[in-house]
Amino acid sequence: MTPKHLNIQPNFGLPGERYRHPYMPGDAFYDRLVSAHRGLDDAQSEAMQARLVLLLANHIGDLRVLDEAIALARQGVVPGEAA
Repeated sequence: MTPKHLNIQPNFGLPGERYRHPYMPGDAFYDRLVSAHRGLDDAQSEAMQARLVLLLANHIGDLRVLDEAIALARQGVVPGEAA
């Protein structure tokens, strides 16, 4: 599947900020995500992750983008589903 509306290129960072390496903003996000789970039990971690997904989906708002993201996220996770 090639998405028509979903941006799948690296897109992390702050407007106007320059980075030494293109992966640095993605690493910063990953560190923040891991830190957000620190100290939570499994149930709390799953609830926080679900809440984060819903908050970001609401921020995106475009159902075309969300449909493409859901389809791409399922690829390779559900046995027998086309990649």
